Amino acid sequence: MQIVCLDLEGVLVPEIWIEFANRTGITELRRTTRDEPNYDTLMKFRLDLLSKHKLGLPDIQKVIAEMGPMAGAKDFLDDLRQQFQVIILSDTFYEFAMPLMQQLGMPALFCHKLEADNSGMLVNYHLRMPNQKKEAVQRFKELQFKVIAAGDSYNDTAMLGEAHAGILFHPPENVIREFPQFPVTMNYAELKAEILKASARI
Repeated sequence: MQIVCLDLEGVLVPEIWIEFANRTGITELRRTTRDEPNYDTLMKFRLDLLSKHKLGLPDIQKVIAEMGPMAGAKDFLDDLRQQFQVIILSDTFYEFAMPLMQQLGMPALFCHKLEADNSGMLVNYHLRMPNQKKEAVQRFKELQFKVIAAGDSYNDTAMLGEAHAGILFHPPENVIREFPQFPVTMNYAELKAEILKASARI
């Protein structure tokens, strides 16, 4: 039995924080782990900004629902799910992702949780566990699944390395250079072809 594990942002949907920053005009929300490597510091910075701009969870979910998945993502996912069990492994939050998951046909998603107060303002975040993408792949392997994983960035490389086959999807040049062991795909047709090649090999 084989499982395909996909990253969410940059693979099936736009980068949520960057897209949200663009749509709200709050440019400080474009800050990512490339700018602030300490994730806790970054998330507290984001939550403070949302509070300052009086943006609660319903406001955020409305904007996210208007983003939509990337072009071709739902067709790709529907096609892939005909042949494989597919699990989305993401460092986003259920409360952000669910409007987009509905547009993707509600695939299985493992990610983290946000905490809102009674007025809908976000007050905290809760990681499901550290390094959850790699840990999930390890558990699937222990359950005797062969795992094919695909992602686009640094935070996916541990997952790709842990899988029986790892594939990069539309990654930045620096990731391509630093991780030459992973095949590079630039569109859904190439990704599907590489998944099928891996499936035949592992």
